[in-house]
Amino acid sequence: MAFEIPKLTITLKAGADLSTHQYKCMKLDANGDAVVTAAATDIPVGILQNKPDAAGKAAELMVIGVSKVNQDADLAIGDLIGTAADGQLAKKTPGTDLTHYVIGLLLEDAGAAAGIGTALINCCNPHRAA
Repeated sequence: MAFEIPKLTITLKAGADLSTHQYKCMKLDANGDAVVTAAATDIPVGILQNKPDAAGKAAELMVIGVSKVNQDADLAIGDLIGTAADGQLAKKTPGTDLTHYVIGLLLEDAGAAAGIGTALINCCNPHRAA
């Protein structure tokens, strides 16, 4: 069962209705508000922990810790992960996904796409999968 151990969380304004994006990767928009990542090359700032239902509401993001994550596919424990184009977490392969950012390591697999797994994440220091 997916679990969490928060170490560093921040609260930003939601840049849109994020009520269907809990446990997905967020990035900053031009105003500094939290929005869903829209490309595999976006730099995630954190994993959304709550469900703000309108722009301007509080978006709670886990930046460092163990978080529940919404998986893009069936992954494997130990996979390096980063964002997919829809904010879900996807596997990142060093030497292949050169323009994608790695933000964590999968600890518990959900077993299916759109399932909730568990990952050790660090969005303070994302690095390319080089």
